[in-house]
Amino acid sequence: FAPAPHIVEAAQRALAEGDARYGTPAGLPALRGAIVDALARRGVTASAENVLVTPGAKTAVFYAILATVNAGDEVLLPDPGFPIYPSMTRFVGATPVGYALDAARAFAPDIDDIEAKITPRTRVICLNAPHNPTGGTVSAPGLERLAELALAHDLFVITDEIYGRITFDDPKGFTPSIAAIPGLLDRTILVDGFSKAYAMTGYRLGYALLPRWLVERATVLAVNGHTCTPPFVQRAGIAALEGPQDSVHAMVAELRRRRDLIVNRLRGVPGLRCPAPAGAFYAFPDVSEALRATGLTVKQLADRLLDERGVALLPGTGFGPGGANGLRISFAGVADDVAAGVDGIAAFFTSLA
Repeated sequence: FAPAPHIVEAAQRALAEGDARYGTPAGLPALRGAIVDALARRGVTASAENVLVTPGAKTAVFYAILATVNAGDEVLLPDPGFPIYPSMTRFVGATPVGYALDAARAFAPDIDDIEAKITPRTRVICLNAPHNPTGGTVSAPGLERLAELALAHDLFVITDEIYGRITFDDPKGFTPSIAAIPGLLDRTILVDGFSKAYAMTGYRLGYALLPRWLVERATVLAVNGHTCTPPFVQRAGIAALEGPQDSVHAMVAELRRRRDLIVNRLRGVPGLRCPAPAGAFYAFPDVSEALRATGLTVKQLADRLLDERGVALLPGTGFGPGGANGLRISFAGVADDVAAGVDGIAAFFTSLA
């Protein structure tokens, strides 16, 4: 997938006009306003002053942790989950505490497990939905329960919604956000960006929506951390949000087709079980049966799959101990490669039976 032409043209036009000097640390007012308008369509009400534009969503996650977490605190995060969450938590001297995902409910967070792991040291609950590596999401009732926990225990919520528009089953075209729940905006940092929905990976453009009282602290981090996000990149972001959305809809439709292809092709293959992901562009088949039958670890299984079939999957242990029984399939690449890869996976596991 590639950025839509009007996005590329906006960046080129900005460069041709010389818009490549320093910008404001918090981001262009026009982009911050466009972000707020886009969030309003998702039910999140805020003002442009709540937005901090960053060079990629990963930077926004880092600043969110730096701004809210102290040494000795605990951060609840999904296990398996995106590796930067525990890495950045340890960087600030805090302790990552993994919470379980319920594979029987399409990898939704196990909220009972989250509640059981809250201690006096807990500072933040980290969410990621749709989720990397499983493609799982959180239902609206699930978000309500999480909001109740955050309010009852005076916790921050960092919600990484970078895949929020890549959803296959929600008729609204986006997943619900905990930031839309009344009373949560003052304790929630919403992270999003342009790499996934708009295929702008190399542009490095993200943002954080922060409580008003936290914006000044986060902007100090921005001034000292990256100075500003390049203005010509931000102008491409404005074009992405305010221009035609056809490319987003077409990409999601194609990813849905690939999702269905993978799930249907792997259904009945011995040694694995592949739940249908609700969003993002990952599937996370459970291969515990094959692990028991062969005595291999999930990494050894992934290595053999690469060596024998030329198919590269990530072992779930790369996303935390909770991924020990899974392999991550990314289906964002070239369509023919995805189809050939799924055939290779099916043939490999069939040969193990």
